[in-house]
Amino acid sequence: MKQITFLKCATLCAAIFFATGCDQSGDSKTAEVKSDTKETMATKPDNAKLKAEIQALENAWANAENARDANALAAFYSDDAVSLANNKPMLSGNAAIKKDIEEGMAKRPQGLITTYDVLDAFGCENYATEVGKATRKDSTGKIISTSKYMALWEKRDGKWICTRDISNNDAKEK
Repeated sequence: MKQITFLKCATLCAAIFFATGCDQSGDSKTAEVKSDTKETMATKPDNAKLKAEIQALENAWANAENARDANALAAFYSDDAVSLANNKPMLSGNAAIKKDIEEGMAKRPQGLITTYDVLDAFGCENYATEVGKATRKDSTGKIISTSKYMALWEKRDGKWICTRDISNNDAKEK
Protein backbone atom coordinates (compact mmCIF):
# COMPACT_ATOMS: atom_id res chain seq x y z
CA MET A 1 0.00 0.00 0.00
CA LYS A 2 2.86 2.39 0.79
CA GLN A 3 4.35 1.81 -2.68
CA ILE A 4 1.08 2.64 -4.42
CA THR A 5 0.65 5.82 -2.37
CA PHE A 6 4.26 6.83 -3.00
CA LEU A 7 3.90 6.20 -6.75
CA LYS A 8 0.69 8.22 -6.92
CA CYS A 9 2.32 11.07 -5.00
CA ALA A 10 5.47 10.98 -7.15
CA THR A 11 3.41 10.96 -10.35
CA LEU A 12 1.29 13.88 -9.15
CA CYS A 13 4.38 15.88 -8.13
CA ALA A 14 6.03 15.26 -11.50
CA ALA A 15 2.88 16.32 -13.35
CA ILE A 16 2.60 19.51 -11.30
CA PHE A 17 6.29 20.32 -11.80
CA PHE A 18 6.04 19.80 -15.54
CA ALA A 19 2.78 21.75 -15.87
CA THR A 20 3.99 24.73 -13.86
CA GLY A 21 7.46 24.69 -15.40
CA CYS A 22 6.01 24.88 -18.89
CA ASP A 23 3.35 27.52 -18.17
CA GLN A 24 4.26 30.39 -20.47
CA SER A 25 0.91 32.19 -20.20
CA GLY A 26 1.94 35.03 -17.89
CA ASP A 27 -0.58 36.56 -15.50
CA SER A 28 -4.32 36.28 -16.11
CA LYS A 29 -4.89 40.04 -16.59
CA THR A 30 -2.45 40.12 -19.49
CA ALA A 31 -4.14 37.09 -21.02
CA GLU A 32 -7.56 38.78 -20.72
CA VAL A 33 -6.32 41.94 -22.45
CA LYS A 34 -4.91 39.93 -25.34
CA SER A 35 -7.85 37.54 -25.57
CA ASP A 36 -9.08 39.08 -28.80
CA THR A 37 -5.77 38.50 -30.60
CA LYS A 38 -4.18 35.43 -32.08
CA GLU A 39 -1.25 35.82 -29.67
CA THR A 40 -3.18 34.21 -26.84
CA MET A 41 -3.84 31.01 -28.75
CA ALA A 42 -1.87 28.30 -27.07
CA THR A 43 0.85 27.05 -29.36
CA LYS A 44 1.64 23.41 -29.20
CA PRO A 45 5.33 22.71 -28.63
CA ASP A 46 7.16 21.58 -31.77
CA ASN A 47 8.39 18.24 -30.44
CA ALA A 48 9.90 17.28 -33.81
CA LYS A 49 12.11 20.39 -33.67
CA LEU A 50 12.91 19.70 -30.03
CA LYS A 51 13.84 16.10 -30.84
CA ALA A 52 16.19 17.33 -33.59
CA GLU A 53 17.83 19.79 -31.17
CA ILE A 54 18.32 17.10 -28.55
CA GLN A 55 19.65 14.63 -31.16
CA ALA A 56 22.24 17.24 -32.19
CA LEU A 57 23.27 17.49 -28.52
CA GLU A 58 23.52 13.70 -28.28
CA ASN A 59 25.64 13.57 -31.45
CA ALA A 60 28.02 16.11 -29.92
CA TRP A 61 27.94 14.11 -26.68
CA ALA A 62 28.90 10.93 -28.56
CA ASN A 63 31.71 12.75 -30.36
CA ALA A 64 33.12 13.95 -27.03
CA GLU A 65 32.75 10.50 -25.50
CA ASN A 66 34.40 8.77 -28.43
CA ALA A 67 37.24 11.31 -28.31
CA ARG A 68 37.63 10.58 -24.59
CA ASP A 69 37.11 14.25 -23.76
CA ALA A 70 35.94 14.29 -20.14
CA ASN A 71 35.89 18.10 -20.02
CA ALA A 72 33.54 18.32 -23.01
CA LEU A 73 31.27 15.66 -21.52
CA ALA A 74 31.14 17.36 -18.13
CA ALA A 75 30.22 20.63 -19.87
CA PHE A 76 26.87 19.07 -20.87
CA TYR A 77 25.89 18.86 -17.19
CA SER A 78 24.67 21.70 -14.98
CA ASP A 79 26.46 22.43 -11.72
CA ASP A 80 23.44 21.03 -9.86
CA ALA A 81 23.00 17.95 -12.07
CA VAL A 82 22.16 14.52 -10.69
CA SER A 83 23.17 11.36 -12.54
CA LEU A 84 21.77 7.91 -11.81
CA ALA A 85 23.93 5.49 -13.76
CA ASN A 86 23.62 1.73 -13.86
CA ASN A 87 25.23 -0.11 -10.92
CA LYS A 88 26.67 3.08 -9.41
CA PRO A 89 25.71 5.33 -6.54
CA MET A 90 23.82 8.52 -7.34
CA LEU A 91 26.15 11.33 -8.38
CA SER A 92 25.29 14.89 -7.38
CA GLY A 93 26.92 17.92 -8.94
CA ASN A 94 29.07 18.51 -11.96
CA ALA A 95 32.35 17.83 -10.13
CA ALA A 96 31.24 14.35 -9.01
CA ILE A 97 29.90 13.53 -12.47
CA LYS A 98 33.13 14.72 -14.11
CA LYS A 99 35.21 12.57 -11.77
CA ASP A 100 33.08 9.54 -12.69
CA ILE A 101 33.48 10.32 -16.39
CA GLU A 102 37.27 10.53 -15.99
CA GLU A 103 37.36 7.19 -14.16
CA GLY A 104 35.22 5.62 -16.88
CA MET A 105 37.45 6.99 -19.63
CA ALA A 106 40.49 5.39 -17.99
CA LYS A 107 38.79 1.98 -18.22
CA ARG A 108 37.29 2.49 -21.70
CA PRO A 109 38.59 0.00 -24.28
CA GLN A 110 40.47 1.45 -27.25
CA GLY A 111 38.34 1.71 -30.37
CA LEU A 112 35.00 1.69 -28.51
CA ILE A 113 32.42 3.79 -30.36
CA THR A 114 29.18 4.94 -28.73
CA THR A 115 26.14 6.31 -30.54
CA TYR A 116 22.97 7.79 -29.08
CA ASP A 117 19.53 7.60 -30.66
CA VAL A 118 16.84 9.94 -29.34
CA LEU A 119 13.62 7.94 -29.40
CA ASP A 120 11.40 10.67 -27.96
CA ALA A 121 11.73 14.25 -26.79
CA PHE A 122 8.98 16.42 -25.41
CA GLY A 123 8.70 19.54 -23.37
CA CYS A 124 8.34 23.26 -23.76
CA GLU A 125 10.44 26.33 -24.36
CA ASN A 126 12.89 25.82 -21.47
CA TYR A 127 12.44 22.21 -20.32
CA ALA A 128 12.74 18.95 -22.20
CA THR A 129 12.54 15.27 -21.38
CA GLU A 130 14.43 12.85 -23.58
CA VAL A 131 14.16 9.08 -23.91
CA GLY A 132 16.88 7.34 -25.86
CA LYS A 133 19.07 4.36 -26.41
CA ALA A 134 22.82 3.96 -26.62
CA THR A 135 24.78 1.47 -28.67
CA ARG A 136 28.44 0.62 -28.06
CA LYS A 137 30.51 -1.07 -30.74
CA ASP A 138 34.05 -2.38 -30.67
CA SER A 139 36.70 -1.41 -33.23
CA THR A 140 35.39 -4.02 -35.68
CA GLY A 141 31.84 -2.63 -35.56
CA LYS A 142 30.44 -5.48 -33.48
CA ILE A 143 27.80 -4.36 -30.97
CA ILE A 144 29.12 -5.10 -27.50
CA SER A 145 26.37 -3.47 -25.44
CA THR A 146 23.17 -1.48 -25.57
CA SER A 147 21.41 0.60 -22.96
CA LYS A 148 18.51 2.97 -22.50
CA TYR A 149 18.31 6.32 -20.75
CA MET A 150 16.21 9.33 -19.86
CA ALA A 151 17.52 12.85 -19.51
CA LEU A 152 16.00 16.09 -18.32
CA TRP A 153 17.29 19.16 -20.10
CA GLU A 154 16.88 22.78 -19.10
CA LYS A 155 17.64 25.78 -21.25
CA ARG A 156 19.85 28.14 -19.27
CA ASP A 157 21.25 31.31 -20.83
CA GLY A 158 19.98 30.08 -24.21
CA LYS A 159 21.82 26.74 -23.97
CA TRP A 160 20.42 23.26 -23.28
CA ILE A 161 22.08 21.67 -20.26
CA CYS A 162 21.45 18.29 -18.66
CA THR A 163 20.11 18.54 -15.12
CA ARG A 164 19.15 14.90 -14.52
CA ASP A 165 19.86 11.62 -16.21
CA ILE A 166 19.30 7.95 -15.57
CA SER A 167 20.55 5.00 -17.56
CA ASN A 168 20.83 1.26 -17.37
CA ASN A 169 22.28 -1.49 -19.48
CA ASP A 170 20.21 -3.96 -21.42
CA ALA A 171 20.57 -7.61 -20.51
CA LYS A 172 23.15 -9.40 -22.63
CA GLU A 173 21.73 -11.79 -25.18
CA LYS A 174 22.45 -15.44 -24.43
